[in-house]
Amino acid sequence: MLASREKFEAREKKTIRKGENVMVQFTETNGPLSVEIIEQFELKHSISLPEQYRSFLLEFNGGRPIPKLFKISDEQGPDILRMFFGIGEMYNNLAENIHIYEDRLPIGLMPIGNDPGGNVICIGTDEEYYGKIYFWDHEEESEDLDDISNVYLLADSFDDFLSEMYTTPE
Repeated sequence: MLASREKFEAREKKTIRKGENVMVQFTETNGPLSVEIIEQFELKHSISLPEQYRSFLLEFNGGRPIPKLFKISDEQGPDILRMFFGIGEMYNNLAENIHIYEDRLPIGLMPIGNDPGGNVICIGTDEEYYGKIYFWDHEEESEDLDDISNVYLLADSFDDFLSEMYTTPE
């Protein structure tokens, strides 16, 4: 019974502050991770996670953000971030999504979240893209992995991406 209660408490709403006046809340988190689990994940997938994203995983390990709206581009408009993936045995985990998109995403991008329509939010893990956050539009997907016309830069860092999220005007 205690393990179930701990799991429930880990999924309750938590708050993270990014920047001076920005606050993003997360629901349905998967609890904190240890540094060792993240290092094992990085070793298994031959990647080095950017520090800001690593800190998010250490504290929350995925979840649903509030607010959840973000702007893709002037042309594409806004979208909803449904959830950030976590590490471990849970629905929509990072390892599962890396496997699903490994032959579809440009090299150097790792899926870290999704929208309700099946598009993914990615983080750069290679030098050219490192730490930057991108939107990958599956409806404009090309068979040529070098064609990145369906990839949109959202922010220069994970924290910047969180700080740009917003709610609908009332």
